[in-house]
Amino acid sequence: MKLLDSVHRWTGGLIGLLLALLGLTGTILLHKDAWITLPHGNDPQMQETSLLAETTQRLMTDAANRPQSITFATADFGLDRLSFADGAGAYVTQTGDPVTDWSSQWQRPELWIFDFHHHLFAGDQGEFVIGIAALCGLFFVVSGIILWWRTRKTFQFRLVPARLTRPAIVRHHRDLGVIVAPLLAVSLLTGAVLVFRPMAAVLFGPGAPEEISRALAAPSARPVAVAKDLDWAAMIVRARQRFPNAEVRSLSLPRNDNGLITLRMRGQQEWLPNGRTTVWFAADTGEVIATRDAADLSRTVAAYNALYPLHAAKVGGLAFRVVMTLSGLALTLLGSLAVWSFWFARPKRKTKPQHTAASRS
Repeated sequence: MKLLDSVHRWTGGLIGLLLALLGLTGTILLHKDAWITLPHGNDPQMQETSLLAETTQRLMTDAANRPQSITFATADFGLDRLSFADGAGAYVTQTGDPVTDWSSQWQRPELWIFDFHHHLFAGDQGEFVIGIAALCGLFFVVSGIILWWRTRKTFQFRLVPARLTRPAIVRHHRDLGVIVAPLLAVSLLTGAVLVFRPMAAVLFGPGAPEEISRALAAPSARPVAVAKDLDWAAMIVRARQRFPNAEVRSLSLPRNDNGLITLRMRGQQEWLPNGRTTVWFAADTGEVIATRDAADLSRTVAAYNALYPLHAAKVGGLAFRVVMTLSGLALTLLGSLAVWSFWFARPKRKTKPQHTAASRS
């Protein structure tokens, strides 16, 4: 038990601040649509096929200024977002009229906060570090419950420590931690599995990672360049003919020279914000190459697709968003106070008085 306590304290002292920042940024992102204040941001979502087709054609026709992707408006945020190279982008109305633009993600707080929370500003390497931090967080949840059990008779609920002394912080840390442990477990486990897909085997069985990767893989196609005169409106119309009840969510140009234009849609039964219902088009002709209906995915893949909506509180409405907000704030408080108590509130060692030969005589 003493070894477990030491590992818990030392690991928390080293990584607690990172977990606190992830908890804080995650909480901020939960309410992103509420604090982005832009003209037309509160416009109702419009999903008429003719409007989507016309707007897409307008935005994608100019090959010299063509965005790499369009993320269409949602029920909570009434602007389309365009993404260009090197972090540039723009918000436009649902008819394609410009609202604001930026040349770097640092000009938009929702973008750099998202980049920090998901990548630590370091791409795939940062995402790997975040995954490790989530695993450490899960270790804190389990070991914290074990360590709390010895002191359960002294349990007392407090939102903040009674004093900023090490004993008071440690007691508050254990008591608050055991209360929010289920919420933290949901946040940390879903985050870890989203980063490390092989961990899906823990939740869904040993064959789940391979099944998920196979089901979500894009079809193969010739690596061709995007033609200058594609009929973008026709792509929207064809996709809606194939999936008439699905919400059009995003349109993306080919990645890694795979020769595919990807249109993601969200079926009525899907929790995932951008959906897994997908139509792929040939980049040189605009013809449909393949489609994927999320309703045909296995239960394992559907369960995996539910992890991100749970992690980001994209389901359950305001009630679940409040629950996940409490989880994020608790992680922020626990992580920051753990670092404070470990590095700055440690008790000073008592030094034994040195007796000189003259004092002994």
